[in-house]
Amino acid sequence: MSVEVERKFVCNADTVKTLEEIGAVCVGQRQFCDQYYDTPKFDLTLRDMWLRKRKGCWELKCPTGVSRTEETSGELSKAAALCSRYKEITNMPEIQLRVKEVIKDICETETVPSQEDESWLSKMNLVCFAEFTTERRSFTLEEEGVQIDLDQADFGYHVGEIEVLVPEGGDVQSAFGKIERMAAKLGLMGDQRIEGKMDVYLKRHHPEHYAKLLSEHIL
Repeated sequence: MSVEVERKFVCNADTVKTLEEIGAVCVGQRQFCDQYYDTPKFDLTLRDMWLRKRKGCWELKCPTGVSRTEETSGELSKAAALCSRYKEITNMPEIQLRVKEVIKDICETETVPSQEDESWLSKMNLVCFAEFTTERRSFTLEEEGVQIDLDQADFGYHVGEIEVLVPEGGDVQSAFGKIERMAAKLGLMGDQRIEGKMDVYLKRHHPEHYAKLLSEHIL
């Protein structure tokens, strides 16, 4: 299991040129469709848990368990405040266990499904609330140990992401530093968090869900 530390930024036509100028290497371009699932009452997302199917594989992004106050109390507080961090769980039994802990009152299934068997979704009363396709170009800068993704969603939103993966229990503060240095190389200014694809998708297509997440300070 790893922790994904990420800072989003506004990208434009000049971003690729800037990446090339600082020595970043394009490591691929791909398209993928994301489907996000939750109960009709938003039991998962209101706990900042994001169950996603991408390219036939299930992932669960959930909070790290470390409060933002703890992580933003040091020198890198500004950098930390601009970043999100989630545990990324890809093991199906672990995913189902975490989901069942949240929705145990309505959960009926006791078996661990395979990646292909999706009967557990209806048994847990999980429905798809968001689906969109993303075109992504990915870049790396070897000495920084970071990945930069430039995303274009099919609902007309462009966003960049600077990402560092940290082993669970690893040095998250170091990841903040790497992201801050990369942001400086890209010339990123300002101290406002940038909306992600999900923020914009929900705001446009599911404003009630978006409002609930805002009221709980999830988004």
